[in-house]
Amino acid sequence: MKTTYIRLSIATALLLGIYSCKKQETIENYGEASGIMDSTAVATSDSISSVATMKVQDKQFIKTADVNMEVKDVYDATISIEKSVQELGGFVTHSNLKSNVISEDTYNTSNEEAMLIKKYQSENRIQVRVPTVKLGEFLTLINDKKLFLNSRSINAEDVTSNIKYAELEGKRIKKTSENISQLKTNKDKVKLDDENMSESNQQQYANMDVTDNLKYSTVDIYIKEPKIRIAEIAITNTKSIDDKYKFDFIYSAKSAFVEGYYLIQRIVVGLIVIWPILLIGAAILFLYRKRKSIKKQSTTEI
Repeated sequence: MKTTYIRLSIATALLLGIYSCKKQETIENYGEASGIMDSTAVATSDSISSVATMKVQDKQFIKTADVNMEVKDVYDATISIEKSVQELGGFVTHSNLKSNVISEDTYNTSNEEAMLIKKYQSENRIQVRVPTVKLGEFLTLINDKKLFLNSRSINAEDVTSNIKYAELEGKRIKKTSENISQLKTNKDKVKLDDENMSESNQQQYANMDVTDNLKYSTVDIYIKEPKIRIAEIAITNTKSIDDKYKFDFIYSAKSAFVEGYYLIQRIVVGLIVIWPILLIGAAILFLYRKRKSIKKQSTTEI
């Protein structure tokens, strides 16, 4: 009985410790991510923002940026930005370049040809990931492409406490794993071990995500052209083609005669279909007239 009580006590303690013990490998991964930031207390500044290049002793930051600006040529700016990202060791995760048509009109230039005039503005939404240590350099490069800066925001999220907490959780998950290994093999132990491993995997995933965000900064960029562009596109004059074949008297007369013939056929067939109704109607009309004639004769005799 005493042995059973001890086992139940150990199992209870393990269950209470599972939730916070599933972050075992967080220490090592976060430790590697910490190596990205210099431990020396430095507050550097550039022509863009000190936030982009900021380094603080014993602090870890996840940095993001959002830029909204107008450029001379969206296509050229897109190519330049994507090239700069690759040269800095980053990569593009999203790029959606499109032209918004403001109006389009067609002008006929001859019986066969016409000109389609489109007025439009181009824009692009780009998301890139660049090494955090080169964020300031990248923002400087794209800043040179602007005609007008509508807005720009740079964020540095302090995740130092998250990393410290993950270290504590890692120690506890390791201790829990050791305690589980000492239990006698049964269904409860298998369940505890499975839950512990599942939470450990989740923590490893979260750890890799934070490590990646520490190493690479996410930059969302929106660029557009302030001026309206005009596209002249040669097309076929469809109106002259329509006018050419819009009406042919001989063909139309022939079609009308044929349609009239078919209409007569449909009428005759329709009458044949309703012959019982016509017969009853004729009988009623005959009786009505006959009765009216008899009534008229009686009136005359009187």
